[in-house]
Amino acid sequence: MSTAHTVPTERYAKVIEVSKRVRWEIERDVIRGRPFDYTKTFLPSGLSLVNELEFMRAADQRLLSQVQGRTYAYIFGLVERFISAKVIALSQEHVFGDQVAFEALVRMTDEEIKHQALFRRLEEMMAADMPAGYVMTADPNAFAGVVLGKSNWAVLALTLDIELFTQAHYRASIEPDAELSALWKDVFLFHWREESQHAILDELEFVAENARIGDAERDAAVNDLIALVGAVDGILQAQAAADARYFVDIASGSYSDVQVEQIHAMVLKAYRWQYIVSGVSEPRFQKVLFPMLDEAQGSRIQNALAPLTYAVPTQPMPMPMAA
Repeated sequence: MSTAHTVPTERYAKVIEVSKRVRWEIERDVIRGRPFDYTKTFLPSGLSLVNELEFMRAADQRLLSQVQGRTYAYIFGLVERFISAKVIALSQEHVFGDQVAFEALVRMTDEEIKHQALFRRLEEMMAADMPAGYVMTADPNAFAGVVLGKSNWAVLALTLDIELFTQAHYRASIEPDAELSALWKDVFLFHWREESQHAILDELEFVAENARIGDAERDAAVNDLIALVGAVDGILQAQAAADARYFVDIASGSYSDVQVEQIHAMVLKAYRWQYIVSGVSEPRFQKVLFPMLDEAQGSRIQNALAPLTYAVPTQPMPMPMAA
């Protein structure tokens, strides 16, 4: 069954209209010849959690926010590799049907490819400015291969989750912070403008996929989603360890072995908050996902997430997380 028979064309048409209106280009609109300002914070404390390391001087808290910001850009580029591949595959469901839906998904693919180029450009800039030694621990193509080997239902659930927390992070934490690097803030303003439309398409396609599959397929897909969360957490664990080592090597302060362990634990907590816990707790995501599940399936997901739910800020977010 095609989603074109169950989803009004007007929903896709509205996404196209907004996509055309907010369209931007990397150099012309976002970077505009500007460098990053390293006297400023990159990731706000509501995401980086650097304020929880009370023994750390302000200058090193700012540096750690910049290291985390570099990883924030890298991880977005990584996940958008599988998202663009999945969306172009999904567009084939509409290729000989609803041409408006087809155009909306093709436009989304184009924008996701542009986002990958943006994050590669940011990495080039940060690599030129920051000390050597930063390591990216996961290969985007290898991770995409793992993700795309799972069911459409699970991949769409993960994709919706990512694109909703992108919005929530911007609205709740990045937008209100006047102390961030101006270029960094603009990157995620422009990213948010397009991702807000992508989340609409993700939800449409996810709901349609859920209607297509039967109970047994959905039950297996829940296991796939749990496995994907585990795969994401594996990447976060490796990257947190690498980033903590890199930060300690380049920081101005000297830290004891105990403090180094605390830095590593806090970076991992921050990454789990950014990429897992903030997403699964986002109200719109919960409203879409959990009505699809029976009680046992919902419990399986909650139990799988339980070891990660500690990863929340000690201070509340300055705005509601809802996107």
